[in-house]
Amino acid sequence: MTDSWFGSTIEVTLGAPGHGGFCVARHDGRVMFVRHGLPGEIVRAKVTEDRGGSYCRADAVEIIAPSADRITPLCPISGPGGSGCCDCSHVNQSASRAMKSVVVEEQLRRIGGLDREVTVEELPNTGDGTGWRSRVRLAVDAGGRAGFHRYRSATVVPALSCPQVVAGAFDGLADSTWRPGSELVVAVGSSGERHVVEISPASVSRTGRRSPGRRGASARRAASSAPRPERAVVGSGRVRESVSGRDWELDATGFWQAHRGAAQIYSDVVTEWADARPGEVAWDLYGGVGVFASSLATGVGATGQVVSVEFSRKASADGARALADLEQVRFVPGRVERTVRALPAPNVVVLDPPRSGAGKEVVAAVAASAPGRVVHIGCDPASFARDARLFVDAGYRLEQVRAFDAFPLSHHVECIGLLVREGGTP
Repeated sequence: MTDSWFGSTIEVTLGAPGHGGFCVARHDGRVMFVRHGLPGEIVRAKVTEDRGGSYCRADAVEIIAPSADRITPLCPISGPGGSGCCDCSHVNQSASRAMKSVVVEEQLRRIGGLDREVTVEELPNTGDGTGWRSRVRLAVDAGGRAGFHRYRSATVVPALSCPQVVAGAFDGLADSTWRPGSELVVAVGSSGERHVVEISPASVSRTGRRSPGRRGASARRAASSAPRPERAVVGSGRVRESVSGRDWELDATGFWQAHRGAAQIYSDVVTEWADARPGEVAWDLYGGVGVFASSLATGVGATGQVVSVEFSRKASADGARALADLEQVRFVPGRVERTVRALPAPNVVVLDPPRSGAGKEVVAAVAASAPGRVVHIGCDPASFARDARLFVDAGYRLEQVRAFDAFPLSHHVECIGLLVREGGTP
């Protein structure tokens, strides 16, 4: 058993970026995952987590030899011991996208066994990486102050200095006292109207309150994801959005792309790659309020069908209202893995699963339905690579991949892949 390095400060040279917002370093035969540094830098890294074994986690607390790509951090609360959101605010935008490209390629190669050259693209309205985010969820500490969770922690940094959000999103929030343990959702719609919704604290079981370990963490996550009372404190709590000339109205707490330039670009890519044709059947899985269903409906026309499957009944209802004029679109609320086997056989499938990805059961069900084309959107390169491999093993080839810098100042990246059934044409 390796002696713990926890709390030690070690001088290391940082290597390649890894998935998760760190750079890889090596010391005394062990791997160190070091945050807040850049490739090639020499840093003093303080070990923040060491469970023994082959690796540990650390923060770069002193930069001895800085990279030419380093800038003054744009987020004042993102450094060692701070929040976990803007973990790439210390690097210029072009270098940040280059690092993300390396990570996407590495995940596709290591997890998916797929060699692809990927260039992470900038989304419209990104600028210097600030002012792009139209949706954010804030935590509230025991004193009623709104802020952000510390990295890998349930504690809250009670500061609202996030550079990601659009101008004015946090106006007045720091001057108010909120219900301890609640959350605030801030959403700014396409026309600039602002909504702030307070979500009541989760009702955590005795296990969740008392257990500090994995069992307690699981109980707290379950409580947090359960439905909770909401109260609109600014605006109506119903946000208006627009894509390709069509308007949607949805709950501020419902899903919409956080980057104000993302929904339109993703819709354009889906329209092109899905290549839905008159009379075809298309599935829109994890469809939300039907942005992609709208794109697919144009392709299949009045003689085709689009079936959108979404777990949230509210989202399905909002989507049905927004697309009420498109009789070829049908919304089916329910879990994807329980629903798809009863749907009409598709020619094309679009799926936009949560960060954990679609997984074996869903990919197997989609592949068994034998669509000629699958467009897969993934907000985590590791789960995206895993799902791509599952499709390849089921008889598809990864025809194209694009990646987008949908979360500037952070390590997160979004991927879109076109998978074509072997023997078919893209």
